[in-house]
Amino acid sequence: MAQALRLAERGLYTTDPNPRVGCVLVRDGEVVGSGWHQRAGGPHAEVLALQEAGDRAHGAIAYVTLEPCCHHGKTPPCSDALIQAGVQRVITAMEDPNPRVAGQGLAQLQQAGIEVETGLMQAQAEALNPGFTQRMRNGRPLVRCKLAMSLDGRTAMASGESKWITGAAARQHVHRLRARSSAIVTGIGTVLADDPALNVRLSDEEPEGGWRQPLRVVLDPNLSMPAHAQMLTLPGKTWVVTASRDPEQEDLLQQAGAEIVHLPAPGGFIDLPELMQELAHAQVNEVLVETGATLSGSMLRAGLIDELWIYMAPHLMGDSARGLFHLPGLDRMEQRIDLRIEDIRPVGQDWCIRARVHAQKAGD
Repeated sequence: MAQALRLAERGLYTTDPNPRVGCVLVRDGEVVGSGWHQRAGGPHAEVLALQEAGDRAHGAIAYVTLEPCCHHGKTPPCSDALIQAGVQRVITAMEDPNPRVAGQGLAQLQQAGIEVETGLMQAQAEALNPGFTQRMRNGRPLVRCKLAMSLDGRTAMASGESKWITGAAARQHVHRLRARSSAIVTGIGTVLADDPALNVRLSDEEPEGGWRQPLRVVLDPNLSMPAHAQMLTLPGKTWVVTASRDPEQEDLLQQAGAEIVHLPAPGGFIDLPELMQELAHAQVNEVLVETGATLSGSMLRAGLIDELWIYMAPHLMGDSARGLFHLPGLDRMEQRIDLRIEDIRPVGQDWCIRARVHAQKAGD
């Protein structure tokens, strides 16, 4: 199963919106076939492993990181392929949280006389597909918020200048985070101030077919997005999410390549829970938020950020520089937002801190 998980990880940047899945076939103590899901629309891991094994798949044990699918999508059901190949036993790391499968694949295998077992290395399998799992179980994507700060917790000088807080190694690390994300969310303030590209730019060896560019999502309640914005000239889709109805401006943006998405904006701010539902409906698994303190603070207060990825640079920017989050109303210690540090590691000259946002307040 560990080998199957390593195979599945090879699809980290390419399988979206499908989950990353690996499969290893073992017969008489020997690996006779292996495969991993490489790209959405392509063969699934089980099919590739069966193709490699050929006749040796008969009587084999299949180790699969996710329950085999049992429905017709872009490819035929993997459960049928395993049955037809005559495997003896199927061991999965976890059940598929997709309601279209959700134990039905395992049940179909059992009905065909195949022994099944699930739960082997389940935690590792779920960690490989956190966004897919959360979208299927809770109806919204996994949301990560990326921030770069100085040692004294500042993200920009008082003037707004922020390039570059961190070094080149940290910036490349962020591009890998982008590459695994389904969508990148930012606010119109960031677009107007920095004109960001919000695309994947990596010098590493590219996967077959090139780097997949995540969906870019700009929250723009009043439709202030310039039609000449850099991101609109780049490969990949850009959503402009607005509450405004301005046919002329919408037409200009659509001609420039943007897709206009209308959502309510109570109080002048895009309805963030509605945004998450819209993204989930578009099969977005993992969201990366790259924006300023106001929008980041709003998402944090709304309970929509699951993880913080903070890149900390070894310098000081002073009292007048801008902070990480705009969080008005936190006046007492009991109102603190509790975090769980999961990983701290050096990235070049900087440090990357990964923390989960705890559901309860500190002191509860």
